[in-house]
Amino acid sequence: MLNNPGHPLPMNGGFELGAHQTKTFTVPDHWAGRFWGRTGCDASGHCQTGDCGNKIACNGAGGVPPVSLAEITFDGDGGQDFYDVSLVDGYNLPMKMLPIAGTFRRVTNSHYDCNEAGCHSDLNAHCPNELAIRSGNKVIACKSACLAFNTDEYCCRGAHNRPETCKSSQWKVNYPAMFKKSCPEAYSYAYDDHSSTFTCHGNPSTGYVVQFC
Repeated sequence: MLNNPGHPLPMNGGFELGAHQTKTFTVPDHWAGRFWGRTGCDASGHCQTGDCGNKIACNGAGGVPPVSLAEITFDGDGGQDFYDVSLVDGYNLPMKMLPIAGTFRRVTNSHYDCNEAGCHSDLNAHCPNELAIRSGNKVIACKSACLAFNTDEYCCRGAHNRPETCKSSQWKVNYPAMFKKSCPEAYSYAYDDHSSTFTCHGNPSTGYVVQFC
């Protein structure tokens, strides 16, 4: 886990989680930050994907991309939270984020009101060769086009730093479209907001599940 600046860091930023295990923790109202999973880890905390500096508790370090991310900004006090699952930094694991029944209230009929954000597909299974990260013959993560090629066009910077000039449909190879086809409820590139950002109102404060599936 990584807190946004000015917010506390829960659980020292990371812990080991076995198959079918859960961890429960609380954060204060108005907290903001991100969550990710690490894979191929040894006893010292060095991980093949999502590594945060060869340690179990990340202590404020981010995960090395490519990595699937769950991001949230809490409002609290019955206000509106914003959350999403992002593949902008690439992909390593399927994951989803959803509000816990009984802790929220819907205020619209929108698909993006208190529903599940996430990516259920195994993108590693059909990651293009030029984006693939391998351990031996196995693909363990899939880079974003920005991470792989580091161009202004793919990274939505420079002359492409606005939604009007950073459109995946204009790119020579539309890598984000491959991600979006497999994971329609997740961010595929920086300006993919309209079909990726979810909101929810607390009742009075929403609880969420982040699941690696």
